[in-house]
Parts: sequence; structure tokens; C-alpha cells
Amino acid sequence: MRTFNLKTLSFFVLIAFFISFSSFLEPCYARKGGNKQHWRKKQKGYGGDHRRSAREDSYITPEETAVTLGENSGGVSNVFNVLDYGAKGDGKADDTKAFEAAWAAACKVQASTMSVPSGSVFLVKPISFSGPNCEANIVFQLDGKIIAPTSSGDWGSGLLQWIEFTKLKGISIKGSGVIDGQGSVWWNDSPKYNPAKESTYSSLDDLALRFYGSDGVSVTGITLQNSPQAHLKFDDCTNVQVSDISISSPGNSPNTDGIHLQNSQNAVISATSIACGCSNVNIHNVNCGPGHGVSIGGLGKDNTKACVSNVTVRDVQMHNTLTGVRIKTWQGGSGSVQNIMFSNIQLTEVETPIMIDQFYCDKSKCQNQSSAVAVSGVNYVNIQGTYTSKPVHFACSDSSPCTGVSLDTIELKSVDEGKQLYDPFCWEAYGVLKTSTVPQIDCLKKGKPSTITQSGSSDSSC
Repeated sequence: MRTFNLKTLSFFVLIAFFISFSSFLEPCYARKGGNKQHWRKKQKGYGGDHRRSAREDSYITPEETAVTLGENSGGVSNVFNVLDYGAKGDGKADDTKAFEAAWAAACKVQASTMSVPSGSVFLVKPISFSGPNCEANIVFQLDGKIIAPTSSGDWGSGLLQWIEFTKLKGISIKGSGVIDGQGSVWWNDSPKYNPAKESTYSSLDDLALRFYGSDGVSVTGITLQNSPQAHLKFDDCTNVQVSDISISSPGNSPNTDGIHLQNSQNAVISATSIACGCSNVNIHNVNCGPGHGVSIGGLGKDNTKACVSNVTVRDVQMHNTLTGVRIKTWQGGSGSVQNIMFSNIQLTEVETPIMIDQFYCDKSKCQNQSSAVAVSGVNYVNIQGTYTSKPVHFACSDSSPCTGVSLDTIELKSVDEGKQLYDPFCWEAYGVLKTSTVPQIDCLKKGKPSTITQSGSSDSSC
């Protein structure tokens, strides 16, 4: 199994590796939520028998539910249980509308809790918990299990995620529950699926859980598993914290990355890939593998500008991964990657432990282009373990070489001492060896490049 165990309490902004704005007028509700009707069973202790003179059914509006729940407690309740809104929790019935209704009610109450209780399995179709008009500091308490539909018809077309939280101010997902994307049906049917190589998916489709445009996001304690592709993404978010979560999928599942952080700032997180537009990221205490390791990028795809800075990745253990710590950029991009620290990395049977690749290409062939995302100030400290192919691979741009690369206490040994493997490789990489290394890395150029070709100069300002 591919696993990511996040056992620390704090993490810093953005990724992989890798809410909300108040408004007025209309109430917020989940996609398709609207002013949806919902049904709740009459339960003892929840505010009377709910009989009405006008009709004999048991329909209760979200507003009435909040009031009746609070009658015995002396105020309006701030806990909204999906079972009270008609969810069956049997893993077969479609509980999407019940989740939408519970969210519509919770959205109206500051510091409310939407509860997904333990002991039940909830089948939920793609849903968006939207929040421009929601109150702040909502908690999504997940103790049960949520499963995705396995029919492509239930997913619709053009969707990028299964469960989405958007434009919220202070949103927390916590608990001991599970989000299961049931991705095996997608992996097996995908024409691009090739477990023997890195995935060639061209976009971040079919995410399990996504946060967009939100501030003060916290994810704690839950388990995410078997996403069709990436499990968790933070896009255009600020002040993100992820701790004590578990992410897992089979080792041969295609591109089921753990965490993506994109266009986000100030995150303390354990993650796997960092896309563009991220800064002030602290990733630590991660145990990962098999998979692709910890990656910054790919950046600059389709001649775009990428800005990544002030990223620390430390105290990480990796086993049976394609790469260890990697920076990857596309030809033709612009912007910069700077002030990166990789420290205290322990590796076991990793194909290539240390890599910078400014010629990244996920196809059989990519067009040669002169401009590149500039890479500078990358520090490697105390990286040790075993490799199966090549210890170090620095492939930097001719027009925009890598600068300020430093190596300190590097000890990488072949998993098979008797087998001839590749030597360290450097191309247009400038930096310094602060200590002796194992194996000896003598391909790194000293100082700085004397010139940068005019044709290769690109906008590296961020």
C-alpha cells in the first residue's frame, strides 16, 4: 500500500509537494442544495412530537430543526447530524441530499458542527460545500465512512473533485472517519493506466477532497484512501494546517498523490507535491512509499509562470519510491523556485534520491524551449539511505542554470554493492559541497554561471 502517515501537529502553507468571505443576501448551501427539503425521524429528546395542524407528515425545515434541537438545551443547537436530515448510512442509498441539507443548516450558524457519525457508511455523489455566505468556523466532524459512487454517470463531466469546500472562513475537518474514493474501478478502466511508469495524466482530475479559496483550513485525524487520483488538494488557500491524517492507496495505482498544494500560503503540512504559487511551507514528519516521493512541481507547464519560495521539507522517511526529494519544471516556463531546504531525509531502496529536472516531460517527446523556471538556493542536509539506480540527478537548463545548490552530509549507497549503477549526474548545476559525500559528487560546478543567454532569459521575478 502507498501510505502517508502524518503524525505531527503543525504544518505550514500550500502545496504537495504538494475559508471564506462573508457576504449577504442569499443563504449558502451545497451544490444542488438550495432550499432542499429534508426528512428527520422523530426522536425522543429532540423537541416534541412535531405534529402540525396543517399537515400530518414529518417534514421539518432546516430552521425548525435548529430550533427544536435547541429547545431542551436552552438555545439553538449548533450540531447538525446528517442522520437527522434523512441520510440512511447503509452504503447503498444515495445520501447526497441529506448532506446538502445538513450543510445548509450548519452554514447559518457560527461555529456549528456538521456531524457524520460513526457506525454508518454514506454513499455521496460529487458535492460542493459552498461558503461565501456561510458563518465562520464550521467543523465537519467525520467519524463515519463516506464512499464515492463507482459509476461514471454519477460523477458527471468536467468535475475536478468529488468533495469540495469553497470560500470558507475557518473550516475544520476532523475525526476518526474515512473518505474512500473507491478508485479501483477508475484505475482499471483508464487507458492511460501503466503501473510500470510515472502516470501521464495531464491534469489533476478526480480529486477526492479539495479546498478552494478558503482561509483557516484544518484537516486532522481522518483517513483518505483509494482516490481516483490525488487525495487532497488545497488551492488558493491561506493558513492551512494538516496533522495526524493517513492517506493510502495501492502502490501500483496511477498518480494517486497524497497532497497537492497550489497557489496557497502559510501552510504547515505533510505532503507529497507542491504546484505553482506557493510560499512559506513547512513539511515534516512524513512516512511515505511506495510512490513518487516528495516533489516540488511540475512547474511552468504550457509556458506558465510559477513562484515557489521558502519551503522546508524535513524529518521524512521514504521507501520504494521513484524519487526522494525532487524539483521538476517544464521547458518554456518562467518564474522561480528559491530558498528550498531538504533535511533529515532517510531513504530505503529509492530509485533516485536527489533530483532537479528542468526538462520534465510526461510524454514520449516534448518540444525544446529555451526559457525556464529559475532554480536557486536549494539546500540538501543529512540525506542518507539506499538507492536502486542513480544517487543524484541535476539536469538544469542551459539558459537558466541552477545556482546556489549546497550539499551537506550526503550518504547514499547502492542497494546492491556489487551492481554497477549510474554515477551522480550534473548538467549546468552550480553550487558547493559543504562536506565530503558518499558517493563522491564531483560534477557540481563551483560559483555562478558567467553568462545567461539572451534567448533563454525569462521573467524570474515573483
